[in-house]
Amino acid sequence: MDRRVIHVAVYDDFAELEVGHLLTELRTGRFTGTPFEIVTVGESTHPITTMGGLTVVPDVTVGDVADSALLVLAGSTMWDAGGGTAFVELARRLLDAGVPVAAICGATAGLARAGLLNGRRHTSAATEYLAATGYSGADEYVDERAVSDGDVITAGPQSPVQFARTTLQTLGLMSADVAEAYEAVFYRGDPTGFPVLMATQANA
Repeated sequence: MDRRVIHVAVYDDFAELEVGHLLTELRTGRFTGTPFEIVTVGESTHPITTMGGLTVVPDVTVGDVADSALLVLAGSTMWDAGGGTAFVELARRLLDAGVPVAAICGATAGLARAGLLNGRRHTSAATEYLAATGYSGADEYVDERAVSDGDVITAGPQSPVQFARTTLQTLGLMSADVAEAYEAVFYRGDPTGFPVLMATQANA
């Protein structure tokens, strides 16, 4: 098993802006000291076009994923159209194996429709957004920027930095102090967090 691999599901209209902070930190390990290999996963290996107009050729297909350290699911118009079944089933399979799944924006609706948020604290763009899926987990909805419960991390589209922070903390890659400094710099524009982040590189 290769637990140093992160899988990122990719599909047309994949919202790369929502996962950019997270993927940068996972791939480089610049503030965590633990770099990962990033592997893209598609329904097929045919190229997809991201929301920002980038062409991505998936490295593997959903059926090729046997083990992972994390599955990342970003928003897309696909989710609001009721699609994404193959990726939801991949998420289910990985969760059953104890692999964390991090979902942001529309991907949270996909997990909700499949019942994967039931019994777990979670968040999204708004409680009304997930309620529209008809899911039965609304009692566990939390009005926060990002939420982690067990192996599921969720966030709304307005919270890519908090999504990154919470996922990195869930994986045990960031202490609370470093995570707070990360959010200070990359969300609030507060330069007082830089010395804490630079210290992680000095100690690497």
